[in-house]
Amino acid sequence: MTDPSEAEIQHLRATIPLGVDLEDELEETTDATLLENRPPETIRITETRPMDRLDSYLRQFFPKLSRGTFKRLMDDGHLLVNGQRAKPTHSPKAGDILTITWPPPESANAQPEPMEFDILYEDIDLLVLNKPPGVVTHPAVGHHTGTLVNGLLHHCKGQLSGIGGIARPGIVHRLDKDTSGCLIIAKNDAAHAGLADQFANREIHKIYHAVVCGTLPQTSGHIRVNIARHTLLRKRMATVNGDNGRTALTSYRVLQRLTKATYVEILLHTGRTHQIRVHFEHIGHPVIGDKTYGDRQNKTVKNETGFKAPRQILHAFQITFRHPRTQERIQLNAPLPQDFQKTLTALK
Repeated sequence: MTDPSEAEIQHLRATIPLGVDLEDELEETTDATLLENRPPETIRITETRPMDRLDSYLRQFFPKLSRGTFKRLMDDGHLLVNGQRAKPTHSPKAGDILTITWPPPESANAQPEPMEFDILYEDIDLLVLNKPPGVVTHPAVGHHTGTLVNGLLHHCKGQLSGIGGIARPGIVHRLDKDTSGCLIIAKNDAAHAGLADQFANREIHKIYHAVVCGTLPQTSGHIRVNIARHTLLRKRMATVNGDNGRTALTSYRVLQRLTKATYVEILLHTGRTHQIRVHFEHIGHPVIGDKTYGDRQNKTVKNETGFKAPRQILHAFQITFRHPRTQERIQLNAPLPQDFQKTLTALK
């Protein structure tokens, strides 16, 4: 990207503190090892908390478990209040007796499955895939088969880094299910650690292509707004004011103006969960086809053009990094998938 200016980008980047900046992960799953072989537990509530939800309140006792875990425990009858089923919205009251029976965890071991890959680069240390849309990166609740990890275990014959754990071997960063494009996979722990360091120090550059709703008023710009988890909808993220949330910076430039839409190139300076989708919703131009962010604008585009995208039209087009063993600079481009190209044609 040549516009905005490199000097302006570097000035903005310099104000963001360094740190582990991998693609953030929503707490949609609970590591099976956290629940394995735990005996039943009883907790007596000692204070009344009328403003708290029980599922949130319990995290002070079990900080590594998500609210979703407690909701599932309540729904399945494994978490009782005074011997009765309770809802996650129940407010803790002094004297309440909570009884938790931990269910046997589902195995997180992914099994090898044959899968065709569009491989952009591969050697003994790593490979870079052009991830197709609609494929989950790693096993999670409701997705135990058909993930990239299942296919990678077959393709690499088990030669993947173990840093990500048994559910996520080789996974250094991730892309959302309906986002396509460049994805780096580590074949050993040394490569994984080297790549993770580059992510943490913002030495890996990622450029995305997207089609967004409406006509962007500027030909280029920056979006710098903090991002945090939505206060009510746990699977969503949201922009927040002031010092709340985590710093997020996105730069963009217009590639083509379409009918009721704009084709843009996007440079990520941070890697927050759903960053591009949340940032473009924030400025009133959500990604075409995004069912989570910007439903109203997407309905407007459909009503005025007759076109409905099959998924969020977001593609990790280019990735640049140093090879963790040789230090060679590698830059790779992932060709646009067919549904992305059809969207550009339909909205010309």
